Amino acid sequence: AMDWLARSPDLNTVEHIWDIIEVIQAFSVPENAARMDEARESACNDMGKMLQLVLPVATQIQQEVIKAYGFNNEGEGVLKFARLVKMYETQDPEIAAMSIKLKSLLLPPLSTPPIGGGIPAS
Repeated sequence: AMDWLARSPDLNTVEHIWDIIEVIQAFSVPENAARMDEARESACNDMGKMLQLVLPVATQIQQEVIKAYGFNNEGEGVLKFARLVKMYETQDPEIAAMSIKLKSLLLPPLSTPPIGGGIPAS
């Protein structure tokens, strides 16, 4: 009788919500937050440096969490996890919201120059 429960996509979704929550929480752990801050400071808002310095740290933090859920510890595991999140975010608003939060942790918003060149309107 419990077989159908194990295969229920809703239950799967709930499990993946926990995966995402744990990944997000991992970024709040003081040690990880410090690692991310240090990488961001080194990158100085330069997108190229962000990809070189921030992304590997973020990927490492993610891998530490998701390997407990059976994702392999290579980059492939992170890609699989990202694809799963993308699939579920179309079906579940809660996952969509967490996905946005996770993306904001991985890459901070880029500062764009103000419209109009920063000249105050009189």
